[in-house]
Amino acid sequence: MESCDGNSDKQFFQNVVVMRHGDRIDNFEPLWAATAARPWDPPLVDAGKVRAFCTGKKIRTQLGFPIHRVFVSPFLRCLQTASEAVSALCAVDDDPTQMSSEGVQIDPSKIKVSVEYGLCEMLNREAIRDQIAPKDGNFGFNIPDCEGMLPAGTVDHTVEQVYKELPQWEETVTDARSRYAQIIKALADKVPSENLLLVTHGEGVGVAVSTLLKDITVYEVEYCAYSHSRRPIIFGEKHSFTAGDFELVTPKGLSGISYYPLSNATDDTLNGANTH
Repeated sequence: MESCDGNSDKQFFQNVVVMRHGDRIDNFEPLWAATAARPWDPPLVDAGKVRAFCTGKKIRTQLGFPIHRVFVSPFLRCLQTASEAVSALCAVDDDPTQMSSEGVQIDPSKIKVSVEYGLCEMLNREAIRDQIAPKDGNFGFNIPDCEGMLPAGTVDHTVEQVYKELPQWEETVTDARSRYAQIIKALADKVPSENLLLVTHGEGVGVAVSTLLKDITVYEVEYCAYSHSRRPIIFGEKHSFTAGDFELVTPKGLSGISYYPLSNATDDTLNGANTH
């Protein structure tokens, strides 16, 4: 944590980075879903893993603060993205030529990771085509299985999930956006003394921006794009704290996120955009 007042040792900035997953296979292999056992849960292509690892390196070397904790959506593409990014963030050797987590030695004490249902994809037809969604509405996520995909030694089993289960299928876009806004703040409030990386989906990254930059519409969130916001925290007695409002560090700090003034918008959804 960085101090925001040189005259106080109890006031800090908490940093929150909200990141989209890497390149998903079904956007590169259109026939993949036809034979997949879980067509609603595509993995990353190899290029997506490379992008995720390199984005983790960028966060580590360019943002100027350490990431203490990662929360991640249970969807496979997010788990794989988090695994690569965490490996980069925890790497013992900062090798500029390393492009993936393969063979990377990590220090798992640097970061703790938890799976959070509240960061999941929008559970509606805007994000998941009806023909590939599970017919019974059961997406079949098992938290221990999800945790097994993360780097060994990084999972924090003591953290209680904010969402105990997935949202119901056919949540509205408005409800999903409200969920993303709520979960970002809830996770930050859960660990106010720590800097966070939240690995989620494009709509969640868009909400992280649009709730702080008023009267704008986010129209594109690239793979592994991220926002960086921060807020002042004043710690009191008995683990109490007072938090200021989040602010984007600078609009130019948005990596891979495009937006325009709301007055230019013709549709208040991100349908058709590269966000899922």
